[in-house]
Amino acid sequence: MLNLNDKNVLVTGGAGFVGSYVVDRLILEKPRSITVASNFFLGDVENLAEAKENFPALKIRRCDVADYEDISDAVTEDSIDIIFNLSVIPLPTSLIKPEWTIRKNIDMTLNVCRLLRENKFKTLIQFSSSEAVGTARIVPMKEDHPLDPVTPYAASKAATDHIALSYQHTFDCDVSIVRPFNQYGPRQNARKYAGVIPILIGKMVKNEDVTIYGDGEQTRDFLYASDTANAAIEVYKNTNTRGKILNVASGKELTINYLARTIAKKLGYTKKFHYVKPRIGDVRRHTGDPSQIKQLTDWEPKVSFEDGIERTIQWYKDNPSRFS
Repeated sequence: MLNLNDKNVLVTGGAGFVGSYVVDRLILEKPRSITVASNFFLGDVENLAEAKENFPALKIRRCDVADYEDISDAVTEDSIDIIFNLSVIPLPTSLIKPEWTIRKNIDMTLNVCRLLRENKFKTLIQFSSSEAVGTARIVPMKEDHPLDPVTPYAASKAATDHIALSYQHTFDCDVSIVRPFNQYGPRQNARKYAGVIPILIGKMVKNEDVTIYGDGEQTRDFLYASDTANAAIEVYKNTNTRGKILNVASGKELTINYLARTIAKKLGYTKKFHYVKPRIGDVRRHTGDPSQIKQLTDWEPKVSFEDGIERTIQWYKDNPSRFS
């Protein structure tokens, strides 16, 4: 089993929601250095405030991972050993700027893989997305579930999975891929391109009308972001994960209606929900099978949905500025 002690680690997209949790988790491993590379499209320096307190030497670079020279300079100057690649343009952007989203997501992964092939660093932990597999045909969804991406974002993530694995197979690069399902928790973006949970919390805290797309019976597999960060670290440590895509999921299927009712109850929100036509590209069923990562590593989710949603609601109530 490997360790991160005395290693130089780069987290691309590390100022983002999940990326900041990966940074927090890395600090506990006592690496020699941690660098965050972000273009701050959605990332926020506020997400790294706690990390900066706990690891004052944390380096934050404004860097476009889609620009080869930019990311190459970061990797070379900081003598990087390991990259956790979370750089991404999110799904909602792909519905507005599809071609740009696809090119950016592919270029970011291509550049990181090129640097790995050129021996500029040693190990890549690539972040995938459950959106790459689309709506569940078989529940729960295993790693060999057919890929059926239905949005440009999802298609780009399916492509980057194949790209990263191709470098592992063709050039013997040291690569593992984690495929997180639906992430939630404090710090999730609540402004432009916000996720469903911060949107619901924000509307209910302000006692505004809540809109649900479709009939609300579409399902998701929600996982607290710290559990995802733990999974990424365990995947790095266990070399038997190399060359594999591993689901990072709770294995529990919850409807959007259940989610909305749960948040409403905790916030004392009593208005009726407004149902509108389904959103473009919305998958119907989504629940992952995490059995393979559990077999290959010591990872287990630690935060229940009930506990996680309580923590998340309280954090947004305590940080109302994150909605503006």
